[in-house]
Amino acid sequence: MIPRSRTLCARIATAWLAIAGLALPGVPIRAQDLTIEAPPQSHPIALVGGTIHTGDGATLDPGVLWFADGRIRGLGSDARAAGVPPGAVHVDVSGRHVWPGLVDAVTQVGLIEIESISATRDVDEIGDVTPEAIAALAINPDATTIPVTRSNGVLTVGAFPSGGLLPGRASVVELAGWTWEEMAVRVDAGLIVDWPGRPVRRPWQSEDDARRAAERTSEQLAELDRLFDDAAAWLAARDADAQGVGLDLGFAAMGPALRGERPVFVRADDVGSIRAAIGWAVARGLRPVIVGGADADQCLDLLREHDVAVVIAGTHRLPRRRDHAPATPFRLPALLHAAGVRFCIAGEGGFENERNLPYEAATAVAYGLPLDAALRAVTLGAAECLELGADTGSLAVGKRATLMVTDGHPLEVRSRVLQAWCSGRALDLSNKQTRLADKYRERYRQLGLWPRGR
Repeated sequence: MIPRSRTLCARIATAWLAIAGLALPGVPIRAQDLTIEAPPQSHPIALVGGTIHTGDGATLDPGVLWFADGRIRGLGSDARAAGVPPGAVHVDVSGRHVWPGLVDAVTQVGLIEIESISATRDVDEIGDVTPEAIAALAINPDATTIPVTRSNGVLTVGAFPSGGLLPGRASVVELAGWTWEEMAVRVDAGLIVDWPGRPVRRPWQSEDDARRAAERTSEQLAELDRLFDDAAAWLAARDADAQGVGLDLGFAAMGPALRGERPVFVRADDVGSIRAAIGWAVARGLRPVIVGGADADQCLDLLREHDVAVVIAGTHRLPRRRDHAPATPFRLPALLHAAGVRFCIAGEGGFENERNLPYEAATAVAYGLPLDAALRAVTLGAAECLELGADTGSLAVGKRATLMVTDGHPLEVRSRVLQAWCSGRALDLSNKQTRLADKYRERYRQLGLWPRGR
């Protein structure tokens, strides 16, 4: 039986909250962004005179980039070389830098609005096995965290549900649009498996508690095998007799991963779980991507042998074990890069601090990761981990015009994002935080404590 979706419950609850707010003027409805979204691109736009960083190692200084219908159409040293058409709107970006928009591979941006109110948390469906759940359908385009995140250059994200053994399927979205349909880049980006890791016995645990935890892990691994066996059998039967085999939404949702059409994102951190997950996935002919990967540096040969990518779940976190050096998470990207393992750097995987993605990568630079590799880890490398490198993540003809203009390097905390576009849509970079800053600056201006014009 397919579990009832918590998303539906959340929509109903939110509707009742809205009704209550209309009925009671003193009750505000919060966590809703009021930014007006731009329409789709209607005319060619050329960015002229700035330094263009394509994201794949090339730089045009100065250069010209133009885009139309949401796609990059030309790059060159000048308008003629780039093939800018007559009538294009020229935007002077002299003295500025043009970059691909940053890509945060694993987030819950748009899936959570208020952490403490369950009706606004659309990340976890009812039940431990819900492969039919798709993250994009639960995204709220009006979540206040969306404009906050994109104002720092994070323009494309992987939205990941969580909770249970098979929590659902990831979606890739751009942070612009009136509806989730307008935001979606790929609705079904891949199946998510929360790998049942070997439990670590805590000092306060009894032997019985430790034994039960180990038994629970063994049961989950057996259930995972059974689910994939049953799904494979159902798909084979369905292919042989489509009319005679009833529809199973869960098994059907697992089909693209089982057929090798989509990756399987496996959440695993400790070295034992990573090794076990890769062996399990390879034996079944799946294409695994490790998410988390805290101990990935301890199985470099295995990752390289099977060309398994790792989505590092942020660098700003504590080491997993007490005997690890405090800088262990900071050094992980440099170790993977030096070993030739495909990887990207994600944010915290949550919803409130994903704007800090560039600084997660900058920390890795301070601990040995080359600057170009760090930028790639939050642009093209992240798009490749989501298997969308041919469509986004760098500035190339034919790719989405998802890019930004800054006054410095995007990994530098002092740099500002001045302009940005998602598939040609011009973004309003204001948000709740900038409006609060404006509000309180004005207060101090009125008190004579803040100079006018600043």
